[in-house]
Amino acid sequence: MFILSYTLKKWGNSLGVIIPKDKVDELGLSEHDIIDLDIVKKEKVSGFGIAEGRVPYKREHAAEHEDLW
Repeated sequence: MFILSYTLKKWGNSLGVIIPKDKVDELGLSEHDIIDLDIVKKEKVSGFGIAEGRVPYKREHAAEHEDLW
């Protein structure tokens, strides 16, 4: 069993999933094999507002980390 994340591709009026050749070989799949898929839609995350309510970043003085340079 493998858990993989893929983007759906448009095929005519349908959507499809392309299984990469390395996974096909690894699983021993061939055309017309019957497989089971568990489909779970992932939520898209927007970066806007992600830091809302957080404490502003405070720059540290470079002198405190001179030993790292």
